Amino acid sequence: MTADLPIRPAATVILTRQGASGPEVLMGQRGAGAVFMPSKYVFPGGAVDATDAGVPLAAPLPDACTARLTGEPGAETLAAAAIREVFEETGLALGRCGSWPGAIPAGWESFAARGLVPCAAGLRFVFRAITPPGRPRRFDARFFLADAASVAGDATDFSAATDELSHLHWIALAEVRNLDLPFITEVVLSEIALLLAGGDQPGVPFFDNSGPRPTFRRIP
Repeated sequence: MTADLPIRPAATVILTRQGASGPEVLMGQRGAGAVFMPSKYVFPGGAVDATDAGVPLAAPLPDACTARLTGEPGAETLAAAAIREVFEETGLALGRCGSWPGAIPAGWESFAARGLVPCAAGLRFVFRAITPPGRPRRFDARFFLADAASVAGDATDFSAATDELSHLHWIALAEVRNLDLPFITEVVLSEIALLLAGGDQPGVPFFDNSGPRPTFRRIP
């Protein structure tokens, strides 16, 4: 039964920038043969890897985000996973110039080769959702908002991206719903539109499908 599938911690990043016609977000399309959300346009993100634990950060998450990211796998690990996934799927590095203090973990060699250390200071925890039962994969995903100014280098250079996402492009927030989006992505976009318009959150939205009944609450 898919309801018994393990729920893996995951991290997703909504990269934004100001475009000619207003705010833009970075989206990419999953492959048609992907097990999870095939052919859908999504934000870069994925499951936490074991090597994300203990990755040094040039700067930590803001204190308010750390306070809201309680429990396993921990705020720093989630931030590292978010930065790694962005780098793997888009080739964009959320980092600062510096030297790694020790051995470079597996999967981080290309990032470190740019002379960068991952930096979480520009990430803002804005959403959490657990995949409902009945899906071929289940994740406990934390969504982070980040401005393109946090990218080291050209935020339009996707040449180092892997093939996990195709059609990577910046798209105006006003037009993004013309894409084929997962339901949860549409919900997150509504929250992001509010924040980018200057609104604030009365707590981070959390769609919790971990139990027998789906619940919604806000993380204070």
